[in-house]
Amino acid sequence: MHEQTDHGLIDRARSGDTEAFSRLVERYYSTVFRVAYKWCGDQSDAEDIAQDVCVKLGHAIRGFKGTSAFSSWLYRVTLNAVRDHQRSRQRRVQNVAALALVTETEFVPDMETEMTQNQLWTMVHQLPDKQRDAVMLIFGEEMNHKQAADIMDCAESTVSWHIHEAKKRLKGMLEG
Repeated sequence: MHEQTDHGLIDRARSGDTEAFSRLVERYYSTVFRVAYKWCGDQSDAEDIAQDVCVKLGHAIRGFKGTSAFSSWLYRVTLNAVRDHQRSRQRRVQNVAALALVTETEFVPDMETEMTQNQLWTMVHQLPDKQRDAVMLIFGEEMNHKQAADIMDCAESTVSWHIHEAKKRLKGMLEG
């Protein structure tokens, strides 16, 4: 029944019904915020991204074809907004970001000391976009490879390859 309700709201919102659109935003705002926060790691940035997604959603929903689940489509819209925000932020504070990146990549934990979960996620955030997205969806969001493939708009085998490459890269970071 919830899916039918979503489907009806989506159809009405695509037709320009602002009340239906508002209900969709209310229903999915916390999901968009949570995803943005996991990807960027900053509450203020996540709030900005979630607001941007809601604004963009007003136009983007007309392009939703219904060939995938709305939640998968919304994940893609959110991930694109996160990337846009990160690129924009990098341009604004390029020197500070470069220094932070150098500092983070030089971090090599003592092999006898257990890494904290935060340190591991910091390393994950340094991975190339596709590898980071695959790791975040599989391990952070606890999705299966098919769900991650739908969101990343690629084959399940591609998700597996990204996970494999990410593990190799993370191992290299750990070994220094």
